[in-house]
Amino acid sequence: MPIAVDIDVMLARRKMSVGELADRIGITPANLAVLKNGRAKAVRFSTLAALCEVLDCQPGDLLRWEGEEVDGAEGVERAQGE
Repeated sequence: MPIAVDIDVMLARRKMSVGELADRIGITPANLAVLKNGRAKAVRFSTLAALCEVLDCQPGDLLRWEGEEVDGAEGVERAQGE
C-alpha cells in the first residue's frame, strides 16, 4: 500500500503504549493495532483528529505517501498522468 502509517514512531516519541493511546482516543487496542500496522483500509477523520490531539502532532506526522514502483511503459505513462 502506498500510504505508510507512522503511529509507532509517534508512540515512541511520546513514550506512550498502544493500550494507553487506544484508551485515550476511545478505540480498542486491536483496532488501533490494525491501523498502526497499516492493515486498515480507511481511517475516520474523527479518529485521525483524536490521534493528532492525543499525540500532539499533525496528520502528516502519522501518515505519509510512499507511492508504488511502476513496471513497464504503460505504468510510467499512468504515473505521469499521460
